[in-house]
Amino acid sequence: MDTTHDPVDPDTAHDASEVPSRKAWGQTRLQELAQDIRRWAGELGFARVGITDLEMGSAEEHLAEWLRRGFHGQMDYMARHGVLRARPAELVPGTVRVIALAMDYLPDGAGDWVEAGWRELDETEHATISVYARARDYHKVLRSRLARLARRIEAEIGPFGYRVFTDSAPVLEVELARKAGLGWRGKHTLLLSRTAGSMFFLGEIFVDLPLPADAPTSEHCGECQRCIAACPTGAIVAPYELDARRCISYLTIELAGAIPVEFRSLIGNRVYGCDDCQLACPWNKYAQSARVDDFHSRGLDALDLVAAFAWDETTFLKNTEGSPIRRIGHERWLRNIAVGLGNALAKSAPGAARERLAAALKLREDDASALVREHVAWALGQHPGASQIP
Repeated sequence: MDTTHDPVDPDTAHDASEVPSRKAWGQTRLQELAQDIRRWAGELGFARVGITDLEMGSAEEHLAEWLRRGFHGQMDYMARHGVLRARPAELVPGTVRVIALAMDYLPDGAGDWVEAGWRELDETEHATISVYARARDYHKVLRSRLARLARRIEAEIGPFGYRVFTDSAPVLEVELARKAGLGWRGKHTLLLSRTAGSMFFLGEIFVDLPLPADAPTSEHCGECQRCIAACPTGAIVAPYELDARRCISYLTIELAGAIPVEFRSLIGNRVYGCDDCQLACPWNKYAQSARVDDFHSRGLDALDLVAAFAWDETTFLKNTEGSPIRRIGHERWLRNIAVGLGNALAKSAPGAARERLAAALKLREDDASALVREHVAWALGQHPGASQIP
């Protein structure tokens, strides 16, 4: 779960109020344009495309209740924009349709990535990073390609009103994608597709074009609750309800301060995000490999916890260049790694491995950051006698 809230680049938006009317266009022309958009999107690496109208009444009610219960935690921007997220026409005046797009991100050659994912969680001395974050920052990749698609449409029909989004503004992406027929909302709250599971990114183009809208697809979770059972911290408090304050993705990415003690041992070696609910989902056996090179792994697989904890800020910035991981900063990176080291220490057997883990932690007992020092102290306390190891 990465809920970055950054501004939209100026070249990804055109003012719909300055666009000439296309009321004279017939349905045939609009249907042809919709088909062209799907084809052009495919050429840019998007795997699925859908179009939806702007009616989002039930989603607005659900969002208001989610915010009322405080499930957004420190993500204040979620509350700051409030119901605007469920009102596309108010967010971008002139909008009449939303083009929703999905781009697969599973690294090419990942093989049985589900089995590999569970195995990584058992390799306690290695850092586990959410699959999506092992490649180039998807915000940059999708935003660029969405803008290129909008310009391709413009080249065909002339200037039109649009604005591009990808997890970067007050937009209910999953709901828009669901309405556009790209899939259904799973019980873990992510979008699910019968042909691609949930391993894909979403992006949108708000447009002033009255394109034909697609119908939502049916739901296929049935009685399955594997995602709920798999969540290490019980963040999926009920089907379709996520308390972000308990979610490991939130705790390791969005949370700015100390990770609550009650969750630290449950985090294991997950140092950036968590894929457990996706690993458990049966539909992810259909997850598709990425069509674009940007989503190939950048060497962050099986990262050694001790080595990662030794990175100074310059090394951190160098090793995370172009990665979404960089946004949490060096201090939170060390905080997360300290928790992983503490959990590894708790499971370590006597001998060189235990001494190596403890020694790495002790090197940062006097770190300049109080946040890091706190988590190091907790980590050393996970094994009796660890603080006495030289």
